[in-house]
Amino acid sequence: MQTWFITGASGGLGSCITRRLLDRGDRVAATVRKPGVLDDLQAQYGSQLWQAHVDLTNSQQIVEVVERAFLELGTIDVFVNNAAYGLYGAVEEASDRQIEHQFMTNVLGSLRAARAALPFFRKQGGGHIVQISSMAGHYSIPGMGLYCSSKWAVEGAFEALAKEVAPFNIKTTLVEPGGIRTNFLTSNAVFGERMDEYRVTEAGRFVSLMKGELPGIDMSMFNQMVIGDPDKMAQQIIRRVDQGEGPIRMALGSDAYEQIRAALLDRLAALEAQKELAYSTDSDDVVKQI
Repeated sequence: MQTWFITGASGGLGSCITRRLLDRGDRVAATVRKPGVLDDLQAQYGSQLWQAHVDLTNSQQIVEVVERAFLELGTIDVFVNNAAYGLYGAVEEASDRQIEHQFMTNVLGSLRAARAALPFFRKQGGGHIVQISSMAGHYSIPGMGLYCSSKWAVEGAFEALAKEVAPFNIKTTLVEPGGIRTNFLTSNAVFGERMDEYRVTEAGRFVSLMKGELPGIDMSMFNQMVIGDPDKMAQQIIRRVDQGEGPIRMALGSDAYEQIRAALLDRLAALEAQKELAYSTDSDDVVKQI
């Protein structure tokens, strides 16, 4: 039996991971935004489920809940940062407050939670951090720039963190799902204040799609267009943790594979085309690094 700590455990991918773990007999420390949403699971699984309310924009609350979970449960083997949401619209359309909240939740919330767990992982001799990122951490498109940028920040921070904590027997996995059939794209979405100038652009059309405003496409049809099965993804995440070893990045969904591959190939091609330019700016008297 293992003990898992999961943020954003009440919906979507987090809920699927939580239910699978409880079904197989593991303990889960689950954090939620709204108290009471896991009461049905609490009644079914009793002491297997430990739960707490957490606002990921509240740094003190994050640290207190993580510390309390370790102290009350003794050992936590796996720490899953799952809580996040999407802010959609052209970059100009979002307010400063919306942008700050997006990064406070998706980036700083994840970092604060993981950082709070690290001293306990070192003390107990190891652990495994699972950071739910996104295929959007590899590219950016009009209408999703702010959400994508939050995931780029997550990717950069946790790639470094993975290398920093590896000497302490702490593993890190960056999970990069494609689209998932959950309420993430609908009920959890936040939109900037729409501007007429962008309505007919690619960014505006994307927002109209996300809001269910495109003629002939309702939200039910939109959901059918989403590829990823959250329960299958949960199964693969748990399997990766059980295996213990694997690449730092884990793409889930055929769309994730195709989009990430295309983005990397495009960037590599652009880089290769600039090789001569890059080398031409080296200092003439540079000392080669040993």
